[in-house]
Amino acid sequence: MAYTALARKHRSRTFDTVIGQEPIAKTLQAAIDSDRVHHAYLFIGTRGVGKTSMARIFANELNNPDHKDDIANAVFSGQDTDVIEIDAASHNKVEEARELIANSAYRPMRGHYKIYIIDEVHMLSTAAFNALLKTMEEPPEHVKFILCTTEAHKVPATIQSRCQRFDFRNIPAPRIAEHLSALLDQEGFKADQELVFTLARLGNGSMRDGLSLLDRLMASGEKQLTVQLLEELLGLPDRTIVGELIDAIAGGDPATVLRATGQLLSKGTAPEQVLSTLLERFRDLMVLGACGVDTDLVELSDDARKNELERAQQFDAAAIVHMIALCESVQRALKSSPAPRALIDACMVRLAMTEKIADLTALVQSGTPSGKKS
Repeated sequence: MAYTALARKHRSRTFDTVIGQEPIAKTLQAAIDSDRVHHAYLFIGTRGVGKTSMARIFANELNNPDHKDDIANAVFSGQDTDVIEIDAASHNKVEEARELIANSAYRPMRGHYKIYIIDEVHMLSTAAFNALLKTMEEPPEHVKFILCTTEAHKVPATIQSRCQRFDFRNIPAPRIAEHLSALLDQEGFKADQELVFTLARLGNGSMRDGLSLLDRLMASGEKQLTVQLLEELLGLPDRTIVGELIDAIAGGDPATVLRATGQLLSKGTAPEQVLSTLLERFRDLMVLGACGVDTDLVELSDDARKNELERAQQFDAAAIVHMIALCESVQRALKSSPAPRALIDACMVRLAMTEKIADLTALVQSGTPSGKKS
């Protein structure tokens, strides 16, 4: 049998199994139960947060209240005659919009409604939006629209005003990590907690992106998945070396800082990525130092939290803020620099000297020490 990607294989099929968008699922279920289903909905959110999955679940609940498997399978595979999925990115012409409108006049074949799911609706042309608007103003009673988009500002206000709008939030990393752990068990793979949290963070709020990364790891053929395997696969900076680099910065040791930086660069890590990783790590240290180990503002495993809290205690809060600003400034400068290696090395030495520079600044600001002539 052909391999099915994890994002498709484990896609939610009921409101109860939706992850990270429970308030929306609850509201849509309540609308069905109370017979207050609107004629048009607008689902807004970044990629991979469940917009299309929610649209299919909603359509199945509307047209398949008895939960018959054959109808559900047709709906979720995009082959149901009454639930029509349209990708606006490739069907954005006014002629196609007019064809959709003409077909909407025909009643559904076996369900209660003819439901149109239009993905990436912001890609429709202006003429296509105008044609669609007429039907959305006075739709047939058997027609429902579910519009999905990642760019709400490109959907005309005239369309938005005729829809019930739902904003899908990014899925928190702990929820993604929890789901990935469950899937690993189901698929017969083992992974340490740190890897699962790293995948969840790299997903950046998108369940689909997290699952795609896990798919790539599983394709390696290894049954025990590790952070090192992920770093090799994606070309990420070695977390252990980055930790040693940060410790050397805290200790004011430029030589060790430069050696660690050289190790990262020799492994193929781009200078910009080194700085990007440091920005993320310094941000975690800043938040942990300010809020404590139990804060939900950082997305780390329990072991990583304890280790990073110990690191955070080596830094002054003002020093970390300065380091974040410095890394961000150099990261931007690297894009146009003719000597990126020199720039990043200078940045690293300056990071290692932050405390000394701060002490010197304080000394200058306090004036000439007593007992010395000016």
